[in-house]
Amino acid sequence: MKRTILISFALVVSFAMGFAFNSFVTIKWNAQQPLKRVTGIGGIFFKCKNPEKMRTWYHEHLGLSTDRYGTNFEWRLATDSTKKGFTVWSPFTDSTTYFQPSTKDFMINYRVADLSALVKALRQEGIQTLDSIEVYDYGKFVHLLDIEGNKIELWEPNDIVYDKFEGGRTK
Repeated sequence: MKRTILISFALVVSFAMGFAFNSFVTIKWNAQQPLKRVTGIGGIFFKCKNPEKMRTWYHEHLGLSTDRYGTNFEWRLATDSTKKGFTVWSPFTDSTTYFQPSTKDFMINYRVADLSALVKALRQEGIQTLDSIEVYDYGKFVHLLDIEGNKIELWEPNDIVYDKFEGGRTK
């Protein structure tokens, strides 16, 4: 009887020590990992004289399946092929103010893993955002300028919800 209790106690202690060690190693490993910054291209946005004609041209000549917002390129995550990701292609009218304060004719949207942590890190590095983080069902967004005045949109996507949307807007 004492032997059974002693063996049971040893197993419980071994399990507890293994769990504690694993937790310690995981916490220490996570603390040493650098912050994930950009994980991919979320979208390409550009100005043009006539977005409707541009979408039609790309549809007719390059086969893009366009709608009123542009198109989405769907792909699978390399780390988990059961999960989808999206890259948006969208022409804007040349008079759009969405790219301001940049005077450039394009804006790139970058996918990020943890927007709040990235914004905090960028601010510590002296990079200011143009706005506060905007939260939608399909993701979080914030904007900043690079060193040449190109407006950048950072997007922490919710691809599951985005998959049910058309161009970021309900189908």
